[in-house]
Amino acid sequence: MANESTFHLIVASVGETYFDGAATSVTLPTSAGEITVLPHHEPIVTTLKEGNITVRTTVEAPKEFPVSSGVVEMSGNRAVVLL
Repeated sequence: MANESTFHLIVASVGETYFDGAATSVTLPTSAGEITVLPHHEPIVTTLKEGNITVRTTVEAPKEFPVSSGVVEMSGNRAVVLL
């Protein structure tokens, strides 16, 4: 469950979930440039371009996932990245 310093993040594609849990930030390669999403980020929907997604949590080393395209939606302290 997310607290004040985290948000719920899901990174998934059809048939596979890469990350599903509390994150402190996620850095994404969007079509408008690289962005970092933090807890309580303003609602946003944007497309992703080729690059790496970097997920940071409070307990583990950052995780990186390569991406060629996708979409991200952030709303209500929850982000969903579909690859």
